[in-house]
Amino acid sequence: MKNNPQNLNLEDHLCFSLYACSRAILRLYRPYLDQLQLTYPQYLVLVTLWEKQQSTIKEIGKALDLDTGTLTPLLKRMEAAGFIERRRDTVDERIVNIHITQAGQALQEKASCIPQSLFEASGMGKEELDEINKTIKNLLQQLNVTTRK
Repeated sequence: MKNNPQNLNLEDHLCFSLYACSRAILRLYRPYLDQLQLTYPQYLVLVTLWEKQQSTIKEIGKALDLDTGTLTPLLKRMEAAGFIERRRDTVDERIVNIHITQAGQALQEKASCIPQSLFEASGMGKEELDEINKTIKNLLQQLNVTTRK
């Protein structure tokens, strides 16, 4: 790649645009998550469990791109709050299964407005946001392929 001093302009950095956008979305989500007494990573864990009801720590880590060192304390706090239960697998005790509790399940309806808040705040149509999401996922997949070589 050829060096170009113009590549150093902040407004031309895709990484900064994604970072700033992510922070803006988190600011938008914050009041909703505060009402639910959840952090954003805890919300994401619940989203995965609302889809499947139970999962292993390894599966959740893969879905959220979080390592077990980050995920384990997060899950312990969620269990203490009564949102999930952690249970060792009866066949292979190395595997820890995560089950959503009734309290965790009850948050689903209360949290259903969170994605809608982004649609409304963006001023964009669902199709346009879906296309942006698809493009970002494609970029992420390509970067993961490139960085794992």
